[in-house]
Amino acid sequence: MPVDVIVGLQWGDEGKGKIVDLLSPHYDVVARFQGGPNAGHTIVVKGRKFILHTIPSGIIHDHTLNVIGNGVVIDPVVLMKEVESLSVQGIDAASKMVVSKKAQLIIPTHRFLDAAYETQKGDLKIGSTLKGIGPTYQDKAARVGINVGALASPAFDSIYNKLKERHLKLMPTLGIELRDAEEEWMNAISFLRKLNLDDTEVLLNNWNNQGKSILAEGAQGTLLDVDFGTVPYVTSSNTISAAACTGLGIAPRHIGSVLGVFKAYTTRVGSGPFPTELHGEAGQQIQKAGNEFGSTTGRPRRCGWLDIPALKYAIMLNGADQLAITKLDVLSATGNLNICTSYSQNGAPGYHPENEDLSPELLPCEPWNEDIVNTQSLDSMPANARSYIAKIEELLNQPIQIVSTGPGREQTLGADLFGVR
Repeated sequence: MPVDVIVGLQWGDEGKGKIVDLLSPHYDVVARFQGGPNAGHTIVVKGRKFILHTIPSGIIHDHTLNVIGNGVVIDPVVLMKEVESLSVQGIDAASKMVVSKKAQLIIPTHRFLDAAYETQKGDLKIGSTLKGIGPTYQDKAARVGINVGALASPAFDSIYNKLKERHLKLMPTLGIELRDAEEEWMNAISFLRKLNLDDTEVLLNNWNNQGKSILAEGAQGTLLDVDFGTVPYVTSSNTISAAACTGLGIAPRHIGSVLGVFKAYTTRVGSGPFPTELHGEAGQQIQKAGNEFGSTTGRPRRCGWLDIPALKYAIMLNGADQLAITKLDVLSATGNLNICTSYSQNGAPGYHPENEDLSPELLPCEPWNEDIVNTQSLDSMPANARSYIAKIEELLNQPIQIVSTGPGREQTLGADLFGVR
């Protein structure tokens, strides 16, 4: 059976978690394929909020098995707290989750290194979440990292100490703050050993051969991709749909539909180019209405108009054949409303937001004042809201299958029409 993929088409925070949760009843397995605890996928069900950092967003559903794939980097402390938090909310995450033995472990010194590297950049800081993600992927690429499978080795303590000492040689002062963090981490390692650890690439391919339906979940967004994003202001992994293959061990021929998720406007956290960014009252209004503060870091997100060139670029990279637009409700009563249709630098066209000097061309749209959170159908939506969606579809030359009008699972239109099997 084809494996469907959900990815973000902007700089992350597009609402992927909500869409994954919404579609999970149609799938037997939801598998996360990259990133780490720098992700923050928020799910709201009947007023109850669940914030997930490492665990796939299908975990709320009883029948869905969830896989943390080999492309993910795992902080045992964060994962343990996440499982415990879900348990308090009545969800037994450990019983319906499998962790890849090939996933990399974030050790305490990775987080200290992350902070030190960011400080060294000075004015060129990229806006790291300081979760140790970059140094962990760095060690993976250098072939010195520790994977989950090492937990079964009698020599695990030696393996851990060897990597720790490698980090301490880079920055000897790390040892001053390490003791408490290391004790908490070791306690979490004991917890991690009790989870279902397996060769998930084998399991996923076996399930696929047996006809089980699988949904691959990405983290962050396309414009944060380490190759194709706004380098250097990017994350440390590949965030596009192709990463589902390497992050889960699934062959390209098994990939089915790719659903790209994007907001009705644009946001980003941290530094980097943002051609449509709004400064002053207009940006603050969207930020407040959309509660645009990071679920992982709490940092305020920069806000701006919808960027069509960036969306076209992201759709191309991902091969997105299905689209979902989120947070349309945030644009109610904005006063004015625009879409960026193109941008240029010194008269030359720009294809994606690769630098700070792009001049956006804005298309004015008619705003709407009505609250659309409880809209029951597209037909009952204000005419100007429908026109806004239609204009986006025209500019992208592609229909939008899912429209989210609020944070709740039920505040979504068109999900029943999504092309799942």
